[in-house]
Amino acid sequence: MQRSTVHLVRHGEVHNPEGVLYGRLPEFHLSGLGRQMAAQVARHFLARRDDGADLVHLVASPLDRAQETAQPLADVLGLAIVTDGRIIEAENRFEGLSGIKSRIRQPRHWPFLLNPLRPSWGEPYREQVDRMMAGVHDARRLALELSADKGEGRPAEAILVSHQLPIWVTRLAAEHRRLWHDPRQRECTLTSVTSLEFDGDTIRRVRYAEPCADLLPEAANVPGA
Repeated sequence: MQRSTVHLVRHGEVHNPEGVLYGRLPEFHLSGLGRQMAAQVARHFLARRDDGADLVHLVASPLDRAQETAQPLADVLGLAIVTDGRIIEAENRFEGLSGIKSRIRQPRHWPFLLNPLRPSWGEPYREQVDRMMAGVHDARRLALELSADKGEGRPAEAILVSHQLPIWVTRLAAEHRRLWHDPRQRECTLTSVTSLEFDGDTIRRVRYAEPCADLLPEAANVPGA
């Protein structure tokens, strides 16, 4: 049975001094610290490749912060960045607002808060999982093809640079947990790596790592959705 791994990497810190919930808005770029994180996670994967990992495919969300996080990976691994809109940030009706905790107390926003299980304020969790998993499986299949062409017989690995909420609900689905959750409890920090390990088409294990754990105390962490 063919073995493969798809690594879901969250982007680095974003320059966002106003604390905007930026969602899918354009022109939100990595901060200086975010660029440092991107370089550090690239070194993490370079070390992995030097240890024998067959990293053959790199994909990123079309949003600036994901593309900028992917670029150092492309540079050190010698891979082209493939852009996939299926792994983009979740839609959110509060996109563009700052001070979100106080804003949602305003009565005009209450109709969007009626069903946290869906959630009613944005893209349904199940739809996020479906599009993310479609992207994951396509990346996995292509990585297997690229690895087979090299004829080295090692498990194929792909890297997908995406966003916190889509990565988190994909992990929940992979671990057969409920998709509804407390956003404060997501284990998906900036430039974290959530690795889905496959036997054939089946996820056999999920692993989680924080290559930039030493940089996280300095980071602002306003969610994108």
